[in-house]
Amino acid sequence: MSEASAHEDPPASARYLPIAEHGLIGDLRSVALVGTNGTIDWYCCPSFDAPSVFASILDADRGGSFELAAAVPARTKQFYFPDTNVLVTRFFTEDGVGEIQDFMPVDGDETEADRHRLIRRVLCVRGSIPFRARVAPRFEYGAQPHTARLHDDMVIFESENLALALTATEPLECDGLDARVDFKLQEGESAVFALDQVSGAIQPRRCPRAEAEALFNSTVAFWRHWLTASQYRGRWREMVHRSALTLKLLTYAPTGAIVAAATTSLPEQLGGERNWDYRYVWVRDAAFCVYALLRLGFTSEAESFMAFAARHITPGDGHPGGPLQIMYGIDGRTDLPERELSHLEGYQGSAPVRVGNAASDQLQLDIYGALIDSVYLYDKWAQPISSDQWDNICGLVDWVCEHWDQPDEGVWETRGGRKNFLYSRLMCWVAIERAIRLATRRGLPADIVRWRDARDTIYRRIMKRCWSPARQAFVQHEDDDVLDAAVLMMPLAKFISPTDPKWLSTLDALTEDLVSDSLVYRYDPNASPDGLRGEEGTFSICSFWYVEALTRAGRLDEARLAFEKMLTYANHLGLYAEEISHTGEQQGNFPQAFTHLSLISAAFNLDRALG
Repeated sequence: MSEASAHEDPPASARYLPIAEHGLIGDLRSVALVGTNGTIDWYCCPSFDAPSVFASILDADRGGSFELAAAVPARTKQFYFPDTNVLVTRFFTEDGVGEIQDFMPVDGDETEADRHRLIRRVLCVRGSIPFRARVAPRFEYGAQPHTARLHDDMVIFESENLALALTATEPLECDGLDARVDFKLQEGESAVFALDQVSGAIQPRRCPRAEAEALFNSTVAFWRHWLTASQYRGRWREMVHRSALTLKLLTYAPTGAIVAAATTSLPEQLGGERNWDYRYVWVRDAAFCVYALLRLGFTSEAESFMAFAARHITPGDGHPGGPLQIMYGIDGRTDLPERELSHLEGYQGSAPVRVGNAASDQLQLDIYGALIDSVYLYDKWAQPISSDQWDNICGLVDWVCEHWDQPDEGVWETRGGRKNFLYSRLMCWVAIERAIRLATRRGLPADIVRWRDARDTIYRRIMKRCWSPARQAFVQHEDDDVLDAAVLMMPLAKFISPTDPKWLSTLDALTEDLVSDSLVYRYDPNASPDGLRGEEGTFSICSFWYVEALTRAGRLDEARLAFEKMLTYANHLGLYAEEISHTGEQQGNFPQAFTHLSLISAAFNLDRALG
């Protein structure tokens, strides 16, 4: 090796853990990603969509992190404390075994909830281990300066908009920017680190070992009590319950909002431009979450989201393109301006890093079907909707009857121009059909004659204009031959019989064109340009839709094999990002609600079909 090459910077990949090498903790207001190396490299405070405090997953140098690990070479393993969202990272060294227990207490006391306490308990369980900690917050996505000072054995980090207090049972050192400590634990000994938001009403407070243990026990008890509401007793209970616990972590307790993912700008392809901010409420994703959680017996989350929808997702509140926006802030706000953070290099150098989301201005007609279907199921499985909610539904359905035939950007938020997408038509049909069912079952007032005419017109339009005789398949948009995995929803939405010859022919065409070892691509960007550069991986929600479509078609052996294969692509904790690369790695924002809710639905229906 030449002297010059010996001093070259390490490759970007060496400075970043794989996306899948993370676990998630949270307090139903915000979340943190904890790497298998013990580093918290993503954390926003005080909420999901607040600016980051730790973001080294998006810039290893400028993003900020909370490093905590054995100070000697170690193998690591990570698991969740059974039936909880308490994460344990274990370190195996030559001289002993240690572990970090990471959690955020879920506190009913509002003042304490506003503390957003993040606790890291370090234990030596065998032998002795030296540990090293470095706490280096970087406020406002690493763009806002801060100071750090020692105060009564705590370190206070202060920026213009946020202050955090770090307490520890080990003596901290502070250099004016970061806090550090090296310490050694013998078998049976422990140390505690606690990071709190502090403000006028919330004063810094230590977290002694006894309090940390009490909070650990209460947090474990909270998650286990929550999970007892699950009615799922099927074959894949562990994976289904992990998905449910993950969806719960992605709910924002103060409003009932459900975010699409915990992160922003994790790339769908390294070096590509498909990097988006998913820390918002997509009407579609949240409505599907309601379906998945209701399926398992979790009605309170559905009730909270329905309250969010009643407050914020009502006719007349949207932009000129329609009464609904496709996404909202976790507080219901409609203004989500998109901007690039050019000072961050992006995960493994994959810029741009974006916050906000310009797709909020798109027209995506399918959201009306997703929302109204979730209201229909809530009314059926949880409790009857109110008269005001029904008035809102009527307003939405009347709008859909008028506007279903517009071209739109579609479910995949393409930026290549509007088209007459089959999936958008399908979900407009669902919106009207479910509203008719609801009105009929409950005897509610509605313009049934008009609604039926519109529903039937949409049906005939799809069957005539979205069927390709050349491909012998239903296609992505009208009068074309491009395939799209979104059509897998046709039998799932009960638009077509899962054994209809046209559907079985479509399933075969999709299998041939878009399926790779049970993994399903959304569409071929070369055949259907979407206005963006670069390729993408297989889309995990589509892979689970495929399992469900095979199940409903009676092809149970194929469905079960495809499902079991999909489970092998989960990370070590059972978590999924949005996509899977051609080499089997997780890609995109992580973890992704869409993937976990479709896993629940596929497991539920496959388990029932297997008997």
